[in-house]
Amino acid sequence: MQALQRSQSQLYGRFSSCATRHVARSRVQSRFGLQKRANSSHSSGSSSSESKGLSKTLGIVAATATLTFLGVKTWESRSAIEPPVDTSKRAKYADKRTMLLAVDEIRQILGEDGVSLDKDDIEEHSYSEWSTSNSKERPVAVITPQTTEEVSEIAKICTRHRVPMIPFGAGSSVEGNFSAPFSGVCIDVSQMNKVISFYEEDMNITVQAGVRWTDINDEIKSTGLWLPMDPSPTAFVGGMVATNCSGTNAVRYGTMKDWVVNLTVVLPDGTVVKTKRRPRKSSAGYNLNALFTGSEGTLGIITEATLKLATIPAETSVGTATFPTVKDATAAASKLMREGVPLAALEFMDEVQMQIINKNGGAGGRFWTELPTLFFKFTGTNVEIQESIQRTQNIIPLYKGEKLEFASSQADRDNLWAARKEAIWAIIATGPENTRIWSTDVAVPLSRLAEIVELSKNESGELGLFSTVLGHVGDGNFHQSVMYDPRDPEQYNAVKACVSRMMHRALEMEGTVSGEHGIGLGKKEYLKEELGESTMQLMRSLKRSVDPYWIMNPGKVFDEE
Repeated sequence: MQALQRSQSQLYGRFSSCATRHVARSRVQSRFGLQKRANSSHSSGSSSSESKGLSKTLGIVAATATLTFLGVKTWESRSAIEPPVDTSKRAKYADKRTMLLAVDEIRQILGEDGVSLDKDDIEEHSYSEWSTSNSKERPVAVITPQTTEEVSEIAKICTRHRVPMIPFGAGSSVEGNFSAPFSGVCIDVSQMNKVISFYEEDMNITVQAGVRWTDINDEIKSTGLWLPMDPSPTAFVGGMVATNCSGTNAVRYGTMKDWVVNLTVVLPDGTVVKTKRRPRKSSAGYNLNALFTGSEGTLGIITEATLKLATIPAETSVGTATFPTVKDATAAASKLMREGVPLAALEFMDEVQMQIINKNGGAGGRFWTELPTLFFKFTGTNVEIQESIQRTQNIIPLYKGEKLEFASSQADRDNLWAARKEAIWAIIATGPENTRIWSTDVAVPLSRLAEIVELSKNESGELGLFSTVLGHVGDGNFHQSVMYDPRDPEQYNAVKACVSRMMHRALEMEGTVSGEHGIGLGKKEYLKEELGESTMQLMRSLKRSVDPYWIMNPGKVFDEE
């Protein structure tokens, strides 16, 4: 262990000597106005089109996958890592000339402003600085519809010409979810940014797919309601549903699937379906919400969503504690969950991550102890919070936890949580030019969490790699970010081996290869091992039933065979 710590220290020294750089990605910010109880009978498509679509999808059962959050370093050469694509039995797609003819037809519907052939625009919509799973191919155009009806017309044209459609939201996915391995058209939902209806008394809201969750919460805060998801702050609702996102609040509030009331979806042939009506519960028919939630855009384009809302907690407090080892910290996290302490968030950062925070100027105006650290969030009344804090204080020392600190004011709360909020930017800012970060996540049963985190850290050190670990340990989900130089074959092979072993180790522990990032291009090779061949065949059958020409975000989640 001491040798490993020395190795980590030496590696860190190589990287931390470089000046801090800030990486930011700007996107067009759209504000919207709320329409209170605007036409409760609102529908995105005609009843005949819904009926047609629903009858077409009878027999479909649901399977879900998972998005959120870490990034990579920009680098000059864009010879990105190319995941292998099985071309032996793939669908026949239009050639570029035919694709451009289809784009001309789409332009007749949307006008010039709704279609872009600009190379920089296309690059931004198909290559991600946040992903190690980009493809070489690019779409021929970026399409920006504003309504469900426009998306439906686009889909009809693309089906007629066999043009792949790649949905695009905020562009924060990390597994190549919006890459275009077979070209096609990118359908950007950023202009679908309106709140359709806000039902305050019913505690739900209907929005278009291009609305940011942060904008929802800003607009309805005065009503005492919120959407308690916490993925990337740039995330759009459509992408959040498509990847079944989560975030730091998942231990208390679950994942996106738990907040979907109904969806409006455009199928590949242009049919518009609405999955449910608006009650919070229903046992009428198949659970089509679950079919599209986590489907990563491979079954249709989500254009609208009705979401549940929760009451904003009366009070919130946070706390931190340090531990001598990763094993002690993760074991304490498991114990807190097993004892039923009502935490709103339970986060973990290893000692290397804490070093990075300090090397980049600290966070919250303080110097952090460079040891494995747990971050706690408590919500409720003051009495409930104090009771939860007391229970936490009773458990932490059993696992050698020290330096327990709990916020006594809003300023304390912001300062204590700052390190967790700024972790991603600290990682990105660390490392020399041309360094990339391979960030990946897995989730395992709580009883195996301490073991897999420790093994993964040890293995990256033995391979001579510099890595950090952080994650949502309250639900067994953690992220490992490994630095490497893509120009160095030895480093690339080492990081690839490290990630692969982490995936297989999670599966051996009855876990999953993706707690929240999704499968995309990057994790297809592991999905069959996780689910089994019969389940994969069922998923392919489901896709063929709604997408017989395989034009909806092809190449993602699984191949045709």
